[in-house]
Amino acid sequence: MLSARNLEVVYDDVVLALRGVSIDVPEDRIVALLGSNGAGKTTLLRALTGLLDIHDGEVTKGRVTLDDTPIHRASPERVVRQGVRQVLEGRRVFVELSVEENLKVGAHTARSRMADNLERVYALFPVLGDRRAAVAGYLSGGEQQMLAIGRAMMSEPRYLLLDEPTLGLAPRMVENIRDVVLEINKGGTAVLLVEQNATMALSIAHHGYVMETGRVVLDKPAEALLKDDDVREFYLGLHPGEDGRKSFRDTKHYRRKKRWSA
Repeated sequence: MLSARNLEVVYDDVVLALRGVSIDVPEDRIVALLGSNGAGKTTLLRALTGLLDIHDGEVTKGRVTLDDTPIHRASPERVVRQGVRQVLEGRRVFVELSVEENLKVGAHTARSRMADNLERVYALFPVLGDRRAAVAGYLSGGEQQMLAIGRAMMSEPRYLLLDEPTLGLAPRMVENIRDVVLEINKGGTAVLLVEQNATMALSIAHHGYVMETGRVVLDKPAEALLKDDDVREFYLGLHPGEDGRKSFRDTKHYRRKKRWSA
């Protein structure tokens, strides 16, 4: 299991970004992490994958463990070798390299199985197989997101952390990414899915967390979160007991506080 316990993170020795966060990502499960911009979701992913140092961040309290072994002081490379891999927000690919060259870059911790893993990625993303010689910079946004996920899968992760994988994508591509996440999970990889598309995330997750201002404010099975009035209202855009979206005017003028911040 990948876990964070009572985690506090500070940036530049001043900014407290996480305030006692605890989450669990069990093996073979999909966990959704919801929250607005600035809630601390990306900071939590950095803490889980050893990427805080390059952003002048530091774990000041608590710890991150993988199978009960602390990893919050480990280097990013060591974290990857232990089976935890993150796909950063923003479809970061090597735009001047080909699709296949991008994928091979991700195989540095599993070079002996590169050929098999390439075929696995091409089976997950047939469009990448068709365009394996294409320059990555000429792919569409959705195809670049597929490439970023495929590159992470080349290292055979036990835990895959996805930071806003559907951001800015067309609805059809969102459905494609959703199906791929399910397929990856069926193959035995646990997924921590950070998403503002709460409906999509909770529809495939086993468990979910909601973060606000550096804290976890809700922690429930995904099905229960889908039925939670606060989640439906503030993250799905639904009035309690209704199935239709609120109008912008209703949203703008509605002032009820979330129960956890009341």
